[in-house]
Amino acid sequence: MTDASAPSTRVIPNVLTIAGSDPSGGAGIQADLKTFSALGAYGTSVITALTAQNTQGVSGVHPVPAEFIAAQLETLLDDVRIDAVKIGMVASRAVAEVIRAALTRRRPRWVVLDPVMVAKSGDILVDDAGIRAVREVLVPLADLVTPNLPEGAVLLDAPVPGDRDGMLALAPALRALGAGATLLKGGHLAGEECPDLLITDEATHWIEGARVDTANLHGTGCTLSSAIAARLALGEALPAAVAGAKQWLGAALAASRRLDVGQGRGPVHHFHAWW
Repeated sequence: MTDASAPSTRVIPNVLTIAGSDPSGGAGIQADLKTFSALGAYGTSVITALTAQNTQGVSGVHPVPAEFIAAQLETLLDDVRIDAVKIGMVASRAVAEVIRAALTRRRPRWVVLDPVMVAKSGDILVDDAGIRAVREVLVPLADLVTPNLPEGAVLLDAPVPGDRDGMLALAPALRALGAGATLLKGGHLAGEECPDLLITDEATHWIEGARVDTANLHGTGCTLSSAIAARLALGEALPAAVAGAKQWLGAALAASRRLDVGQGRGPVHHFHAWW
């Protein structure tokens, strides 16, 4: 009989997040590293910006120079095997091209792009040049791109879909931008359900999920894309990784009431299965 207490010989995958820092811990680099750890992957990070923010909003952003982002990437990749990458908010073409150059030279198996461009308030977070950089430089690099409905509309300069038919109409144009697959997230739709639409070369999948009644939505996009990257690095197929990540995020949202962080939109409970 196998000793259940014996350590596993499975190699733990290394996952990289390239994103900004969130002092409140609910989004960005901090949320990504928590997610990787909670799901059994080893987290590494390259920071693209420092922010002054909390659960109520962002009061300042201090971008890291593109040259230093390149130095972070090259130094890390010289030493550490990376099995999957999650890319978060990128606000300039110079930074986008630095990321593309580094990941093209030493391509990890999976690249997941979360095109963070629209705040929960509806405010556009990057200018037109930043939007073009994401669309032209990073989307074609990605194995999976994970826009929500406003972000998908911004990428295509199109109206925001208001129902499933609108999502189905928008998704092929997003796929045509060059990513390997597209996950169009339907959380902005009205109703009790939050359907996401996954389109790959092989099939179209609706990833269903019930809406969780909570205001603790800070960092949900960061967390979902990081969970997908971690599950891909652990060896799951893409549809299973997306479905599993969505289910895990739902549980993290449901458990978020156990946290007491800030006075605005609080974070999800990344370690709900642990404590």
